[in-house]
Amino acid sequence: MPNVPISRRTLLTATGAVFVTGTSGVLSPARAKGIDPTPTMRGGANNYRPGAPIVERIGGGGFWMSGTVRRAGDGAPLAGQRIQIWAHTTEGHERDPQSHGATLTDNNGVFRLEMPQIVPAFGQAHGHLAYDSEDFETVFLRPVMSRSSDTSLEAHFVLKPV
Repeated sequence: MPNVPISRRTLLTATGAVFVTGTSGVLSPARAKGIDPTPTMRGGANNYRPGAPIVERIGGGGFWMSGTVRRAGDGAPLAGQRIQIWAHTTEGHERDPQSHGATLTDNNGVFRLEMPQIVPAFGQAHGHLAYDSEDFETVFLRPVMSRSSDTSLEAHFVLKPV
């Protein structure tokens, strides 16, 4: 058997590779971890109204709330999921029934609902969204707009099965 000298560089490189990948990386292929569920945001359930009706639009419109709904783990889009939306707008406060509405996701897990322009409440222009059906854990989101003059806002849900 030939005597192959091991240089310091070779030893450090090999040790580093084992440290980074672990021994399991050598024996089995890499696997994706999966997509974690969206945590409920603090303050997101403020002024929530269970059973808000599914609507074509809230009020006079002019502002778009949109987003996606996917399943935790594999990230598959979820069709037919009910998302409730409410906010403080030019036409009402977030506690007013006319400021609430719900919509359903399409086949690609996308939702979109037109509503009046969101205006700042307590110093921040923000919306409220909720997923609250029985197939997945309830999630409340409270995204804040970058500028109060923005005419759209997105929120994305990754839901964990019950």
